[in-house]
Amino acid sequence: MKSIVDAVGASIRPREQLIDLPIFPLRSVLFPGGDMSLKVFETRYMDMAKACLKNSEPFGIARIRDGNEVGTPAVPEAIGTAARISEWDMAKLGILQLRVRGDRRFRLCAQSITRAGLILGKVAMIEDDAHVDCVELPPCAAFLRKVLMQTGSHHLRRAQFEDAAWVGFRLTELLPFNEVVKQKMLELTDTHMRLEVLHRFLQNQQLLV
Repeated sequence: MKSIVDAVGASIRPREQLIDLPIFPLRSVLFPGGDMSLKVFETRYMDMAKACLKNSEPFGIARIRDGNEVGTPAVPEAIGTAARISEWDMAKLGILQLRVRGDRRFRLCAQSITRAGLILGKVAMIEDDAHVDCVELPPCAAFLRKVLMQTGSHHLRRAQFEDAAWVGFRLTELLPFNEVVKQKMLELTDTHMRLEVLHRFLQNQQLLV
């Protein structure tokens, strides 16, 4: 897996305009168009989620570079993904269950920490990957389609098999990469290179027909 990490250095070119975004550091990586379930019980994140629901605003999810999910604020990676709450429930008092969907990526340019321990970021939103047409897309998309159909994934309802960025993000979610590799793939803005890496992995694992 080290070769994949070495192959996908970040090449982010964010917009210069900074916006405010509360940050939720996690051990996991959220990708644009991806879904994630969260169990929220700390006061700082409960308040954050309530404010986001009230104002229909996103919050940022960034992988933890150093620290823990609970307790003292962790140190997040510089690149993360804005998350919008799609579903919520509080079946058990004091525990908020969230379902979020990844929106656009961001670069964390500056941050402060509230008294409650919530990280408030100044972030630059990153442009969506450019649409590309490459020879790796058809076999990667065919493999992804097969997996999603076998698993009955909800992604089939909004599949974009002709979009190289969407295919690349969904494959990265599904394949058995560790979170370090997933973070590198999130940071990469060269869609073709991401698919090249994934195509090579699938070939090496003899997963392509």
